[in-house]
Amino acid sequence: MKIDRSLSAQALLPSAQKAAAIGVEKSKALIRRWDISEGAPVLTVDGKYQARNWTNWTQGFLYGNAILGFDMTGDQDLLELGRKHVIEDMAEHVTHIGVHDHGFNCISTYGNLRRLMLEGRIAQDDWELRFYDLALKASGSIQAARWTGLPDSLGYIYSFNGSHSLFIDTIRTLRSCALAHLLGQSLYGEQDCRINLLDRLMAHLNTTVRYNIYYGEGRDRYDTPELRGRTVHEAVFNPASGAFRCPSTQQGYSPFSTWTRGLAWAMLGTTEQLEFLRSLGPDSSPGGEKRDETVRLLERAATAVCDFYITEASASDGICYWDTGAPSLYRLGDWRALEADPFNSFEPVDASASAIAAQGLLRLGHMLGEQGRSYTAAGLTIAKRLFEEPYLSTQPDHEGILLHSIYHHPNGWDYTCDAARVPHGESSMWGDYHLLELALLIVRISQGLYYRFF
Repeated sequence: MKIDRSLSAQALLPSAQKAAAIGVEKSKALIRRWDISEGAPVLTVDGKYQARNWTNWTQGFLYGNAILGFDMTGDQDLLELGRKHVIEDMAEHVTHIGVHDHGFNCISTYGNLRRLMLEGRIAQDDWELRFYDLALKASGSIQAARWTGLPDSLGYIYSFNGSHSLFIDTIRTLRSCALAHLLGQSLYGEQDCRINLLDRLMAHLNTTVRYNIYYGEGRDRYDTPELRGRTVHEAVFNPASGAFRCPSTQQGYSPFSTWTRGLAWAMLGTTEQLEFLRSLGPDSSPGGEKRDETVRLLERAATAVCDFYITEASASDGICYWDTGAPSLYRLGDWRALEADPFNSFEPVDASASAIAAQGLLRLGHMLGEQGRSYTAAGLTIAKRLFEEPYLSTQPDHEGILLHSIYHHPNGWDYTCDAARVPHGESSMWGDYHLLELALLIVRISQGLYYRFF
């Protein structure tokens, strides 16, 4: 990746505002068109959003897009649309016991509305705030209850695949556990056993950075120093014994290559959780050293995955293809030295992964200050590219905001037009949301402010 070190958030402000303006109009139109009885919109097919049943993890992004749009533009219609549908449609996600990803649905909606009220951006209403608080407490508790315990005080919130499965994605959805803890919530178990949500969050973090991220230390023959920071989508355990069994992947090409959206979830998840844990201040309570150790492990993980994205996973303009081991990447030649080509005939680009990764880089750079200037510049380099064509969806008849997003390439779930060999030109709910969230972060930084989920 060729990092443009001359960029600043102020320089990108017009581009971020343009992306927000496009997002405002497209979010309004989609929410008004969408029939919720069809499920949640997931992907576009020939420019029109459609549902795709796997798990319903994208509905919160639909309304979250409206709320982020209001945040950046002050458009009251978007606020009312988002708030109305959160109240009417999102309760079932608060109590969803079958998924790991509460943070995607509930922080994007209840969490953003709560944040805006605390910031004074929307009118203060004590009962409305308590409504958001209650939803977030319940969501975090239910997420934490989906638990597989391991030896040595480790464990994880298991994926929808079952109790054996730890997804890298979940590190970004731990925001539900984090907010519930901040709100004073505990999880009650059998015989009224009180389970501390912060302890559970840290155990999940420690397990993820140990088993889903590689550090060039020879865990397998592909764990080499030059590939420090690669990630695996799924770590598989024996729930009966707690033994780690193998790496696996659902949406990547191989357990021994890196699915780039999983890498991006790790980049953003580690940096956000670092911000959260550091915000809690020093812990002088018994066992407080556990938090210090978790922070140390997260710092190591965050720099490793961000370095890997910059050096191994992205093309020269900072955009990534869907997997670093995609079998036909070699046909693109020295693809890391070239700008990504979303219209190529061999392997698809995943711009949604790049939007998520850019935010992770900006957050790491912000935390490191002067020492993090390269990470900040890398995040801005990616953002600059995404805020322009061919990635920004400027055509009003296309319902997406960010183009060239990939969902599940191995399963063939992404639309490919008859004239193309690989999917391109389509959008996803998470891609649109994270592009707008990236724009919001850049707007805030350009104003001398910042944006956190807590």
